[in-house]
Amino acid sequence: MVIENGKIYTANDDQPKADFVGVKQDRIIYVGDKRDQFLTDENTIVIDLQGKTVTPGFIEGHGHIFSMGYSENEIELTNIETYEELVQNVQKAVAKTQPGEWIFSSGWHQSKWVQLPEDAVKGFPTHHKLSKVSPNNPIALVHASGHAALVNAKALEVAGVTKETVGGFNLKLKEDGGEIVVDERGNPTGILNENAMDVVARHVPPENDTVYRREKKEAFIAGQKKCLENGITGFHQAGAYTEDIEIIKEIRKKGQLDIRMYVMVTGEDKELLEDWYEKGPEIDSTSHWLDIRSIKLWCDGALGSRGAWLLEPYSDRPGHLGHATVSLEFAKETALRGIEKGFQVCTHAIGDRANREVLNIYEEAFEAYPEKSKDHRFRIEHAQHLHPEDIDRFGELNVLPSMHGIHLSSDRPWAIDRLGEKRIKEGAYVWQKLIDSGARIINGTDAPVEPVDPLAGFYASVSRKTLKGTPEGGYEPSQKMTRDQALKSYTINPAYGSFMEKDKGSIEVGKLADFTVFDKDIMKISEDEILETNVEMTIVGAEVKYEK
Repeated sequence: MVIENGKIYTANDDQPKADFVGVKQDRIIYVGDKRDQFLTDENTIVIDLQGKTVTPGFIEGHGHIFSMGYSENEIELTNIETYEELVQNVQKAVAKTQPGEWIFSSGWHQSKWVQLPEDAVKGFPTHHKLSKVSPNNPIALVHASGHAALVNAKALEVAGVTKETVGGFNLKLKEDGGEIVVDERGNPTGILNENAMDVVARHVPPENDTVYRREKKEAFIAGQKKCLENGITGFHQAGAYTEDIEIIKEIRKKGQLDIRMYVMVTGEDKELLEDWYEKGPEIDSTSHWLDIRSIKLWCDGALGSRGAWLLEPYSDRPGHLGHATVSLEFAKETALRGIEKGFQVCTHAIGDRANREVLNIYEEAFEAYPEKSKDHRFRIEHAQHLHPEDIDRFGELNVLPSMHGIHLSSDRPWAIDRLGEKRIKEGAYVWQKLIDSGARIINGTDAPVEPVDPLAGFYASVSRKTLKGTPEGGYEPSQKMTRDQALKSYTINPAYGSFMEKDKGSIEVGKLADFTVFDKDIMKISEDEILETNVEMTIVGAEVKYEK
């Protein structure tokens, strides 16, 4: 393959731009301007860019690919503006469903609605209107963050949750943390926060194993297709169970794996962790189609559902600090055993209390294993709200903040209500402060929490605006990324965050031939034009996997 006649940005500081790239098999053999050195024949793939732009293949630094696939077929809840729209969309689904069957969907976010319903409790809608249109079908609608759910009266009935029983439920079904929200009279509102979701989830009848695996494989293929359409060549799967890993391996064996997968084993399954501790990481050092060398933990909830664990109470819910969703003892044990057994640990932490606790645990683990932790690359997933005293610790400890530019665009308009202006300005979405500490930011979307569109994330990272272009100048503009920083956050940084920087993440001789082609020069065009840019082509291992 040869790539020519366009703008080529390499994400390599020693050679930031090039005019021509030569590829043999699946590796880059030349980057420069000497096109006349190369002979081509009928077997050469010639990519004539015609002025378009090439970057290293974009990498999704934190997502959930199976959930992405499933979300394609769910009830539309993401783009609604009122609770009434939610009820109407669910009502349409109920009309097509047999009585007694469970109905599921996800993606609603009350803080993005025009207004909350009048009977809202603790900032959440209640189940009453939903229950009215679905009296015979148990319904569970997961919050966009994945950290709360709205269920109807039928689902509460199936789970045995009533005014009389709500106080008797043990919410420590995993480790810790959770809340069944009740109104002023003690009646369940239908909102289940964090681990309280399991109170209903354990009553959902299991699917037939054959159907389950088929649907899960179809979901992966659908998620992969969506990635390729958006220029994604690599994907960090933030949490995987046994069957997830088996299905990815099956897809790879059949030659259907088209993006390079970096998989984090879920810390929610302790038996699974023990199995991996015993056998150690699986690393495909030749092509990195599937690497399994990290562990995913969840330390707190989400800001939108007020589950993020804070040092000081929520500004819009006095006295409430959020939830710790895993015991600190287990988190510490995982960090210690992770280093000992050669695994990277990636911990979800959104609130400043959660981030501080995780940094403390990581630091203890590094001190306990000084030799093995010299290149640990432990990560904190989200690192959304930090106490000012903890920001520099990321660089000092070489902990990687795996953050999502698009969360600034989506969350910042309402996040100030949760945290207040002082905390927002001092420690929320502080990309430049983290970069100044020496930390490398890994970008991504947390798909399907947000669409897996890296251009939206790139735009948010350099503009700090909503996708509607507000406010003028962006939120806390001093924390904007430069174009170069944003490009690296989607390419070489996630490659480093998955131990693959010698094989991918930049356009350099010897690296894998993964490229994303855009119809506009995202490094030079105006901010507004970034959202009008299209992915023209996605190339993985010198094969064109998607073409517009």
